[in-house]
Amino acid sequence: MIEIGAFEAKTHFSKLLDRARRGEEFVITHRGEAVARLAPLDDGRNETTARTAFERLRRRAVDLVGPPISTAVVLDWKAAGRR
Repeated sequence: MIEIGAFEAKTHFSKLLDRARRGEEFVITHRGEAVARLAPLDDGRNETTARTAFERLRRRAVDLVGPPISTAVVLDWKAAGRR
């Protein structure tokens, strides 16, 4: 991990953010003492994982309840109930 002084971090903050976005991590020091860490944000979001989980839930719902019912089928049931 790269150590960088507070003054230099302040001066080149936007460049450091770009580098952090690409995966680098920095320890920011003040008078030689480590006081902060600048690192890429890992928020746990992953579109592929989310889509996979959604599809698993959809398949499970079909297994439990059956396939989705179309609007046409519901309207047919409604019309049949009026006879």
